[in-house]
Amino acid sequence: MKKFLVLILVFVTLASAEDSFDEEFMDDEFDDFKTEVVTDMDPLSGYNRVMTSFNDNLYEYAVFPVARGYVYVVPEVVRDSVSNFFDNLKYPVRLVNNLLQLKIVNALEESSRFLLNSTVGLLGLFDPAEAFFDLKEHDEDFGQTLGYYGVGGGFHIVLPFFGPSNVRDVGSLFVDWQVDPFFYQSGRSYNILTQSVEQSIGVKTFEYFNEHSGNIEAYEALKKGAVDLYPLFKDVYEQRRAKEIAE
Repeated sequence: MKKFLVLILVFVTLASAEDSFDEEFMDDEFDDFKTEVVTDMDPLSGYNRVMTSFNDNLYEYAVFPVARGYVYVVPEVVRDSVSNFFDNLKYPVRLVNNLLQLKIVNALEESSRFLLNSTVGLLGLFDPAEAFFDLKEHDEDFGQTLGYYGVGGGFHIVLPFFGPSNVRDVGSLFVDWQVDPFFYQSGRSYNILTQSVEQSIGVKTFEYFNEHSGNIEAYEALKKGAVDLYPLFKDVYEQRRAKEIAE
């Protein structure tokens, strides 16, 4: 049972520790990928195609109807504040990975953001650091850190519920967990959630759902006219990660 819960936690983490799968589809720069053919090594292509179809049906017939109801009931300003709150508490992950990449200025800016948003921003519900001081977030995870030092992504993996990833990025999640206060770790002094792994899963799932409930139209717009969803989604993910690593 414990191993099963940890596996679920991997899936939940992917979307929050990395850049949003839905947000990747919102950039115009990826429009050209709709007809691109994937030719690299893909040993899990059979499984990945099945899982891509499974995820797509899950989104369309289960997740999206609930998300539309959530968006209708919960005002955007509340959803934004919830996102800000969770994002503020991911500061340790961003700080550590900026330092590992020797991005000292970015790390200092992250620290300034955290102090301002945790105080003036009412525990991170608001983002005065960017609104009034133009202090930008520098979102880095350990997958990006590995990529920064030349570690390739490895073969592609489509995760149930949360979509595209690769070997490097899935493996890197365990490192980010060590500094993310939202992931319960027995005996660790700075756990925000002090009860169990199950509690972490519930909270991270809510965070993911709140973050991406408003991106339904972007997902459906990307799908429109696509002949084969799997290579499209795969290319979008890999190109996005390459761009993040290069920044």
